[in-house]
Amino acid sequence: MSDVVAIQSLPSSASDAARLAERLCLPMHQIAQHSFPDAEMRVTIGPVSPTTIIYASLDRPNDKLITLLFAAEALRRGGCERIVLLSPYLCYMRQDAAFRDGEAISQTAVGQLLAGIVDRVITVDAHLHRTPDITRVFPGIESVNLSAMPAVAEALRIAGPDPTTVVIGPDAESRPWVSDLAGRLGLSHAVARKTRRSDRSVEISFDEPALIAGRPALMIDDIVSSGGTLIACAKALAAAGAASIDAIVTHALFPVVLLCDMHLAGIRSIRSTHSVPHPTNAIVLDDLYVAALRSELRGPALGRPI
Repeated sequence: MSDVVAIQSLPSSASDAARLAERLCLPMHQIAQHSFPDAEMRVTIGPVSPTTIIYASLDRPNDKLITLLFAAEALRRGGCERIVLLSPYLCYMRQDAAFRDGEAISQTAVGQLLAGIVDRVITVDAHLHRTPDITRVFPGIESVNLSAMPAVAEALRIAGPDPTTVVIGPDAESRPWVSDLAGRLGLSHAVARKTRRSDRSVEISFDEPALIAGRPALMIDDIVSSGGTLIACAKALAAAGAASIDAIVTHALFPVVLLCDMHLAGIRSIRSTHSVPHPTNAIVLDDLYVAALRSELRGPALGRPI
């Protein structure tokens, strides 16, 4: 048995995991993945600790879910007593209902899978739609859904935002974090009206365009994958006379080539949190994780609280 608490990371999250491990003075081991010619996988973990924090952002999730399943089996067999999944981006949360006959409810399936292999889930701005509480997703285990807004607000506060900036939400779902961020910074905010035509086609409008005219606009969104909503919102802001348009995204899932289309739509800059590795990463979430992990790191065996 190795250290009392350690971090084990999927390869795709290794850089962010190493930074957090250094912050917490914990050892970090990278989980090894090997793909055979038939696409089956071999997974090899690092030294086993009684408490293991698995750092795994679950973008492009299918192979990662299998890796987690195999890693948990190896950890338990090696004597691990507690597994905490730190998954800044949590996959398959968007489908929380069957909209057509025969559709699987991915949120339920993935929630039950993870609840069966770990003891606690920590995530950030999970896309829960109609699910009011993340504990309903993970029956029988601990779970917490952190907000990225404190970290975003601190990053903006350091930069010193223009006090006339309007914080913009692209749809009704964004209202809670838009109002939260605007309140933290003492800024005005507005939420757009969105009509979705298809996965890649949306229509955006504002009830009070006069609030936007001549002022900097800062769009806030939780997930950007196809970029359609962000681009449509930027065009609507430009039409309303915004002086400048910037964007901050919690989970940047979109391909890098879309940055050109975003700039052409009038977005001056786009920054994302480090929840998913992406060239736009600019806002570190480690303070959120440190606070959430405090209960895992207390005790005489560690010699100090954090």
